[in-house]
Amino acid sequence: MPGRLEGKVAIVTGGGGGFGKGIAQKFLDEGAKVLIADYAEDISQKTAKELGCEYAKCDVTKRADWENVLKVADEKFGKIDCVINNAGTTYRNKPTNDVTDEDFDKVFAVNVKSIYYSANVLVPYMQKKGNGGSFVSIASTAGIRPRPGLTWYNSSKAAVINATKTMGVEFAKDNIRFNSVCPVVALGTGLTELFLGKPENEKGFMATVPLGRGSSPRDVANACLYLCSDEGDFITGIDIPVDGGRCV
Repeated sequence: MPGRLEGKVAIVTGGGGGFGKGIAQKFLDEGAKVLIADYAEDISQKTAKELGCEYAKCDVTKRADWENVLKVADEKFGKIDCVINNAGTTYRNKPTNDVTDEDFDKVFAVNVKSIYYSANVLVPYMQKKGNGGSFVSIASTAGIRPRPGLTWYNSSKAAVINATKTMGVEFAKDNIRFNSVCPVVALGTGLTELFLGKPENEKGFMATVPLGRGSSPRDVANACLYLCSDEGDFITGIDIPVDGGRCV
């Protein structure tokens, strides 16, 4: 039985580990050809070899790197069907007045400017191909239900959600869909401690999630799979909380 993404080509940013690796694995399992685009060269090459997919080095804050990802995808596969904007960052949870210029610039470059480059570089290519496509950006419940301590991270994810809705409407005429997936804090990733501030905050935070745990790579990958499959071909401009009821 064919996979739900049989014959599709997907780019996954930040695919070397965490949510990105889980998404890449799921897409491969469902028949897609996958190109991991990630700045961390060693770990991403190892992941690509382990999963059996392609890899291109990409700093998502640089246009030239996005243009290279497009070149690699076109040369290897001749098309792009799915783009998962998974790469993201944060600063350590702290009072807003303690946030530095460097903190602010980094979260908006990685979390927002990367989405701009993704669309600005890849949408014209998709329009020219005329086969439609699906962009999924990994946003956050922080962009829907923000709490103190991560003001500018929250704001960056709200920008992702808003831009996704706008582009979902604008590019509907090209059958290029834009959606976002909003996880709650994931345990065991490199950013977990930064989100929670300190390890002892974990128990208290998880008590606010009705289903009692954080988002896993599997949870996020399943949502992305639906949005990129033919089953989701009438879905655009939405944000899906994958949060165990946190945002209710």
